[in-house]
Amino acid sequence: MGSLWVDKHRPKNFSQLDYHKEQANHLKKLVNSGDFPHILLYGPPGAGKKTRVMCLLRELYGAGVEKLRIEHQIFETPSKRKVEVITIASNYHIEVNPSDVGIYDRVVIQELLKTVAQTQQLDSHTQKEFKVVVLMEVDKLTKDAQHALRRTMEKYMATCRIILCCNSSSKVIPAIRSRCLGVRVAAPNLNEIATILQNVCRKECLSLPAELAQRIAEKSNRNLRRAILMCEACRVQQYPFSPDQEIVEPDWEIFLRDTANFIAQEQSPKRLAEVRNRIYELISHLIPTDIIFKGLLKELVNNCDGQLKGEVTQLAAFFEHRLQLGSKAIYHIEAFVAKFMAIYKKFLEDNMADVY
Repeated sequence: MGSLWVDKHRPKNFSQLDYHKEQANHLKKLVNSGDFPHILLYGPPGAGKKTRVMCLLRELYGAGVEKLRIEHQIFETPSKRKVEVITIASNYHIEVNPSDVGIYDRVVIQELLKTVAQTQQLDSHTQKEFKVVVLMEVDKLTKDAQHALRRTMEKYMATCRIILCCNSSSKVIPAIRSRCLGVRVAAPNLNEIATILQNVCRKECLSLPAELAQRIAEKSNRNLRRAILMCEACRVQQYPFSPDQEIVEPDWEIFLRDTANFIAQEQSPKRLAEVRNRIYELISHLIPTDIIFKGLLKELVNNCDGQLKGEVTQLAAFFEHRLQLGSKAIYHIEAFVAKFMAIYKKFLEDNMADVY
C-alpha cells in the first residue's frame, strides 16, 4: 500500500516550496542567522504550516529530523490521575498536541517541556545547542496551559525553542504572542492550488485537465491538503480524467448539509431529538466541533433573511465561545440548534401573519 499523495509529495526543504517563497527565504535566513527565536505559525487548515515547520527543522538539523518515532508518554496530574499523550519525536525535536488531553493540557506542557529542556543535545559542536518542541493546535489550549507555557518558555530558553502552530492567533494569549515571532501562513490561492495539483499528477505520471484542477481547487475552500486528497479520490474514481467529472465530497459534509436542511424543515422537540442523534454521529466520527458549527451556520443562514442572518450568526458565535469554555460539545451545539429553531419558527409565524 503506497502512501497518500499528500504525504508522498510533501516538500522536504525550503527550495521545494511552491508558494510563499519570499516567506520561505526569510525563514531560511532566520535559521542561518544563528539567533533562533520561538515561533508562532498561524493560518487556516491546509495552508502549509506543518510543512513549513518540517522545512525549518530540516534546515536546523539536517535529514536526521525525518527519522521519527512515535512514543506514548504518561504524565501524572496533581490529583494522581494518569494522562497519556502521543508524541512524535526525532533526536532533535518532539511534536505534541497537548489539547488531546482536554483540561489536563497544563500538566502535559509543564512536564514535557521540563523533560525536553533537561536533556542536553548529544554533540553540541555539530548541532544547535537547543532542542525544538513543536506544539500543535495551541489555540485549543486552556488559559491555564497557556500561562504555564509562557512561564516555561522563559525558564528554558537556553536549551529549548518552541514552535507553536494554530489556526487563529486571536485565541493565543498576548503574553505568548509577544514572546514569539509571528508568521502568518496564508492559504494558497486557487491558481497556486491548481498548479500544485497538476505538478503532483505529473509526478504520478498522470495528466490532469486544467479545468478539473481549477474545479477541485474551488471545491477545496483553498485548503491544499484537502485539494490533493480530492484529486487522489478523483483518480481512484476514474482515469483518464475528464474535465467535467464529478468531484466526490466527503460523506460527512453531505450529512452535515442534510442535518441543516432537517432543522429548517421542521421545528419541534421530536426533530430536535433526531438532530441530536445526527450531531452525535458526526462527533463520534471525529469531525471537529467548530467545523460542525460553521457547517450548520453556513447552511442555516441561507434560509434566513437579512436581519435574521445577523441574529443567527451572533447566536452561533455565543455558543461557539461557550463550547471553548465547556467540555461537552453536544450540549452547546444542541443549545444553538434549539435556539435557532425557536427564532426561526417565530420568524415563519410572523411572516405568515403578514401574508394574511
